[in-house]
Amino acid sequence: MIALLSAPTNLGLRPLRPTTVPGTAKAPEALREAGLHARFAELGARDAGVVLPGRYEDDARPGRLRNQDAIIDHSRRLAQRIGKIRAEGDAPLVIGGDCSLLIGCGLALRPTGRYGLVHLDGHTDFRNPGNSDACAALAGEDLAALIGRHWPAIADIDGLGPYFDPADTVHAGCREDDQEMAEVQDAISLTIRAAEILQDGVAATAARIRAQLDRAELHGYWLHVDVDILDGAVMPAVDSPDPGGLSADQLTGLIAALAPGAVGGDVGVFDPDHDPDGRYARLLVDVVTEGFGHLGQGRRH
Repeated sequence: MIALLSAPTNLGLRPLRPTTVPGTAKAPEALREAGLHARFAELGARDAGVVLPGRYEDDARPGRLRNQDAIIDHSRRLAQRIGKIRAEGDAPLVIGGDCSLLIGCGLALRPTGRYGLVHLDGHTDFRNPGNSDACAALAGEDLAALIGRHWPAIADIDGLGPYFDPADTVHAGCREDDQEMAEVQDAISLTIRAAEILQDGVAATAARIRAQLDRAELHGYWLHVDVDILDGAVMPAVDSPDPGGLSADQLTGLIAALAPGAVGGDVGVFDPDHDPDGRYARLLVDVVTEGFGHLGQGRRH
């Protein structure tokens, strides 16, 4: 059974303007209002509740992330809830929230075996202390942190880092001008640009990802979807909408091809503040329901 778990965090993003906070914390309820939970209930899924984040504080300073203490606390509590869902035999689908929630997903899996990560994202999210003096917003640094290339406070919580082995990690969806793409290509097992997905097609891309992960003796993999992998004209309700991304049908097909083999997944970075009439929420409900509808049903372990 799929268990929907809300993680309404905005802790990993920088404010768009002074005195404001990012709107991603509103995403789970906006998607619920647009019919997400009702659609999944029709598929036999259950509502596993919510893991609330701490208060947003714009407190970044050199050597320390914005909202660092709150992110660590939220990650631990999210990991505990994901672990409970998995112990009950269900497949967790975490509805975010920004990409900082991925730390909690990694924390949940790391103690229980060797798992891969499929990182579907319009950006590599690989800013890190080794390539930038501007580290502060974890939502743009999550992939680096997940494979151990960040400050230990976030990359090695409770001594469990790296949460995913770079050799077991795949990224797909970054644009041609991604600043960290070359570094990511050297760091992880497979990097696929959005242009390659558009050229090769969804089926071939999914087969390529599965073939890469099948080379390792994994207990399974986690499937992350940042909705800014969609073309900015298709999904402008994100913090960084860019051209050159996927269509809604392409993303739906890619998720659907990968979700059955995943042990869990997450969806993030939708910002309802940029969706006043709810049209993009309704689009995402279709993408997420049709894409993740068979989450975990084909996993081997």
